[in-house]
Amino acid sequence: MAYEGDIQWFPGHMTKTRRMIEENLKLVDAVVEIVDSRIPESSRNPLLTELVGNKPRIIMLNKCDYSDDEVTKKWREFYEKQGYTVLVCDCRSGKGINRFLPLLKQKLSDLLERRRAKGMIGKALRIMVVGIPNVGKSSFINRMANSKKVKVEDRPGVTRGKQWVSIDKEVELLDMPGILWPKFDDKQVAVRLAFTGAIKDDVMDVEALAEELGTYLKEHYPERLKERYKLDNLDGYITELIARKRGMMVSGGEPDTERAAITLLDEYRSGKIGKITLEQPAE
Repeated sequence: MAYEGDIQWFPGHMTKTRRMIEENLKLVDAVVEIVDSRIPESSRNPLLTELVGNKPRIIMLNKCDYSDDEVTKKWREFYEKQGYTVLVCDCRSGKGINRFLPLLKQKLSDLLERRRAKGMIGKALRIMVVGIPNVGKSSFINRMANSKKVKVEDRPGVTRGKQWVSIDKEVELLDMPGILWPKFDDKQVAVRLAFTGAIKDDVMDVEALAEELGTYLKEHYPERLKERYKLDNLDGYITELIARKRGMMVSGGEPDTERAAITLLDEYRSGKIGKITLEQPAE
């Protein structure tokens, strides 16, 4: 089943964010691009590659606690073959974050050596942190700063303006607002973003969205779906199966598929169904 609904997305502040990134790139030494390891390619804004150009870049495969370990390994190798430095991590739990600063200094070793040669000891590395909404930028910065300097919410698009955060005397991070596409050329990319909550549910057909997620899980992770919802088989519409199994009924004895759809999406996003990745490098 393919998602057939219209995707209404009018990101009014995205043009402003793009301009902000362009203006501030000259102030930084490198760029950290945070992506969602459940949908690595779909959560990379192609505009960023165009904007960032040749600046040194680290790709952080975030939310690894929620993604399939074997597939995450494939994605890491995929990006490293393209010449990127890659860090697999989970910013909420802190997994892998301790490797960030050593990796950054290794990445910028030539710059640090040039500064030492010029006697520029103590000048902080300035790093821009970019990514689409809801991908974990604020969680990353709070982990690094060991504080709650940046507002963190699960709702897309909370960080509105840029802000500098000092990590220590050696590193300063520039947090940028999340930037999405002005339009989606590939509807499947938008659907995957919606699966993870990067696009708000109120611009999507939630039941159709959940049914497509269920179709993918039936094909790629059937046992996890059966285990989570105590299902003997997966024949039929997944939202109807979940509604009946969990006693989600409306008047007349009909299954409440809307409630089941919301449950499936929420439980996927929170990792309750298991460690699941929704796209492979081969695709």
